[in-house]
Order: sequence, then C-alpha cells, then structure tokens
Amino acid sequence: MHRRWWMWITYGVLAVVLGAALAAPAGAATSDAWITTKIKLALLTTEDVSGTAIKVDTVVGRVTLYGKVHSAEEKAKAETIAGKVDGVQGVRNLLQVVAPEHEKAMQASDDDLKQRVEQALLADPSLKSSTIAVQSVNQGVVLLSGTAKTLSAHLRAVEVAASVPGVHRIASEIQSPDTLADAEIWR
Repeated sequence: MHRRWWMWITYGVLAVVLGAALAAPAGAATSDAWITTKIKLALLTTEDVSGTAIKVDTVVGRVTLYGKVHSAEEKAKAETIAGKVDGVQGVRNLLQVVAPEHEKAMQASDDDLKQRVEQALLADPSLKSSTIAVQSVNQGVVLLSGTAKTLSAHLRAVEVAASVPGVHRIASEIQSPDTLADAEIWR
C-alpha cells in the first residue's frame, strides 16, 4: 500500500514537471510575439525613425534590430525605443547606417495623401473587422484613429499607412487590446 502511494506521488511530480516544461516555450513565444509587435508599433509611430526599414526579431526577450537607417542618431533612437518596451531583456542593434539615396521625392498634397492612405487601409482584407480611419494628414504625417480588433490589426494598419508613398511618419491613436489572441500567436 505504501509503495502504491509513493508511485502516485512520483507520477504526480513528473506530470507537474513535464507540464511546466511544455508550457514554458508557449509562454515565451507569446511574450516574444507581444514584445516584437509593441516594438514595431513604437518604431513606426516615432518621429525621425524610419520604422518600415527596421526589422525586429525577439527570442526569449532578447531583441535584434536589423535593416537600414539614415543616421547614427536614428540607429541609437531605435535601440532606445526597443529597450523601453516591457519584457525586453536586451537589444542587439545590427542596424546599418546608409545615406539616403538621391531619388525624386514624391510631393503630394495632404488631401491626396489622405485619400491614398484611406484607400490602402480599405483594400487590406485583414483590417475588415477593425474600424480604422485617417484622422488627419499634415506635411506627410498621418494620424490614424479608431479601434483595432487585435494588436496585430493595429500593427498592420500602421504598416499599411507607412507603406504609402509620400508618408513621412505615422501617429496612432488607434485603440487595441494590449495582448495577442491565440490565433495571432499561432499565425
């Protein structure tokens, strides 16, 4: 009888240890996805940072920034922004400073730019369940407002708006949940 009781305790402890070991990677992935999303949102909505040119990877809270920026100040600012996000354990800054190429700048009126950003937002099927609008455009700075159904939809709206030629920066007043849904994590 004593032996049977000891066997149940042993199996119980093994089950708890195994359960904790299997749950740890899922928790880390959730946290990493959340950290990456929050950093991308911060970079895309910060003045003097070309967030669309910066890529972000997060593994167990350690963030790697890579891509191209226009100045050493922009590189330092991106690292500072990433480091301020909750859960970041460290930032590895692999951003390359590359002088802006000489290209013909597209000058669009704010009204034209607003219309093109609105069309881009409406054309994105992943934003259909969210209500996101262009509040205003001032000298290439686009202010987005509304409600995003998910944190990923919030990020996607900022990315879509930032990808429109002529947009210099995005400011976001979009309301969204501060967590990632299970479907977002698995995606």
